[in-house]
Amino acid sequence: MKKIVLERLTFRNFKGFREFVLDANGGNADAYGDNATGKTTLFDGFTWLLFGKDSANRSEQKFEIKELDKAGNVVRHGLDHEVEGVLLVNQRRRTFRRVFSEKWTQKRGSATSVFDGHTTNYFVDGVPVKEKEYRAEVDALISEDVFKLLTSPSYFNEVLKPEARRKVLLEVCGDMTDAEIIASNKELTPLAAILEERTVEKHKQSIKSALAEINKEIKEIPTRIDEKYRDMPDVSDLDAELIQEDIETLRSRIEAKAAELQRIQSGGELSAKEIRLREINAELTDIKHRVQADGLQAVNEQRERLMQLRGEASELQARISAGQREIEQHKRQIARAESQAERLREEWHAANGLEFPAHQHEHGANCPTCGQALPADKVQAAQDKALADFNRDKSRRLERISAEGKAAAEEVRSLKHSMFDLEESLTALEEKLAVKQGAVTEAEAKLVELQAAVSDPADDPEYQAKQKEAEIVRSEIDQLRSSASDAASKVQAEIRLLRDQVSELESDKSKIAAAVAIEKRIAELTEQERKLAAEYERLQHELYLTEEFTRTKVSALESKINSKFKYARFRLFEEQLNGGLNDVCKTLYNGVPYDGGLNNAAQINVGLDIINTLSEHYGFSAPIFIDNAESVTQLIDTDAQVIRLIVPPTFDSLPDETKDELIKLHGSYEEASAVWKDKNKKLRIVPHNNMQEAI
Repeated sequence: MKKIVLERLTFRNFKGFREFVLDANGGNADAYGDNATGKTTLFDGFTWLLFGKDSANRSEQKFEIKELDKAGNVVRHGLDHEVEGVLLVNQRRRTFRRVFSEKWTQKRGSATSVFDGHTTNYFVDGVPVKEKEYRAEVDALISEDVFKLLTSPSYFNEVLKPEARRKVLLEVCGDMTDAEIIASNKELTPLAAILEERTVEKHKQSIKSALAEINKEIKEIPTRIDEKYRDMPDVSDLDAELIQEDIETLRSRIEAKAAELQRIQSGGELSAKEIRLREINAELTDIKHRVQADGLQAVNEQRERLMQLRGEASELQARISAGQREIEQHKRQIARAESQAERLREEWHAANGLEFPAHQHEHGANCPTCGQALPADKVQAAQDKALADFNRDKSRRLERISAEGKAAAEEVRSLKHSMFDLEESLTALEEKLAVKQGAVTEAEAKLVELQAAVSDPADDPEYQAKQKEAEIVRSEIDQLRSSASDAASKVQAEIRLLRDQVSELESDKSKIAAAVAIEKRIAELTEQERKLAAEYERLQHELYLTEEFTRTKVSALESKINSKFKYARFRLFEEQLNGGLNDVCKTLYNGVPYDGGLNNAAQINVGLDIINTLSEHYGFSAPIFIDNAESVTQLIDTDAQVIRLIVPPTFDSLPDETKDELIKLHGSYEEASAVWKDKNKKLRIVPHNNMQEAI
């Protein structure tokens, strides 16, 4: 078994400790002191040293390391806050140190420093290491989760959630497979075939989900059937076959009336007149085309010429716009190149004005490394080399600046020449555009003139005669249509009446079809209800098997787990009012729940019992810090090192012989009581069970 023993913890400027040493010398120790004297700080410092967290598992961002005044302000800034621990790991001495510091930065131009966060430095066996290396060294000793379980009697029961406690217990004591549980109870034999590849828990969840869904459907079916009955139309006095015969008879009569109407509306004389009217309209169109042919051709030719001129003018305008944009781009490029040339001139003059900083290259008479005197020729050679290097760098810099300046000037000259050519080209294009726009204006005027000269066909005698003939034919068509309209209206009214009768019969037919469909749906819902009830009963039996499985597993697991502990007992399941089982993880001692009335002394011993079993499982022991240890008269045995955090008894509660000894030592009851009270205002570390030294 790997064993960690605490030899010494040293605190500096940590949570109110200016300088404090917990010197355990590798054995058990007691820390005596009234409340707020720093007992819990000992455990906080130990956990912070290893993991950067306090004993309540809070990171250093969430608990205060620095000493605070009564107003909650930091007493003093600029201090290093550190904890150093000397541990024996399987008889090998290891030293760990963590230092938390403020970082102060002095800004340029400011005489004062500004707070700029915190830094943490790490040391292992006196050697500085990076955070990652430090964590690796600590993890090599013990994982954080196991450390917390093995160093605090309250951690398992008060910090871990029930699910995590169950996981630890099952890891320590070993879980049982579903097959083992089923094999131990004959009643569970059918469950193996039901589960297939699923676990019991997943199958139970699946059953519960299915039962809820089925129950919901079963409850809804009567309502849905009732709704169908309410939607059922009354068809008791309707006969589907008779209705269909009547519909077919009425449709035959409608077809006959429609043929009669067609004969009325398509009379022979009316058709001939309509044909003649269409012929006359075609002749009028021919005459109009003949009369206007020459004028329309001239108009069309002029319109095409106008469109061509407008297109040419638009193209010239587009070229001018593009040229203007290009000129603006050249102007911007010229301004940028001139600005660069000016900057390079200033840079050249600045570089040219640089002089060799001789004072920076003066060498002392002695070697800065060994302190021996340097030869004068070597000193002069070093200065000459520095001057030569300076002149060479200056020359190269001036050459580079000159080359860049010439390139910038050449770019300006080239851009200006190009822009001049563009401006000349743009002037020529604007002149062409003005000429083209004038041609467009003339073409528009000519088009208006030609359009006004087109002949009006209404002035043509032949066109006028055809128009009169068309009017006569239209009048004759109107007279023929009027005489047939009355007869057609009568037949149309008869057709509408017959169609209304068919619609009424179709409505009755739809009622019968709806009633048949509703009856079929009611039968389907009734059958569905029966099948759901059977499925519900089957699933209920499977649910019973899963719960019986859980009860069997409860008995086996709790017995197996409890056998690993001397005092602690565990309840992993609770039966609910509906007969089901709820997963829990409750710790008990003599039947009393840990969090339901168990006194502090029993809670601590139960916690130690759990630590003993976990230490054996993990093959590891670490120092145990026991807070409120004054409430325990007798701790159970443990192989681990124990650090008890004790609030000393009041003077009056001391044994009589101890009080008498103190009164005799200090001369009076009042003086002895005052000395005892004052003594306990400071934290003291004494060997375990050494009451005399504690006094």
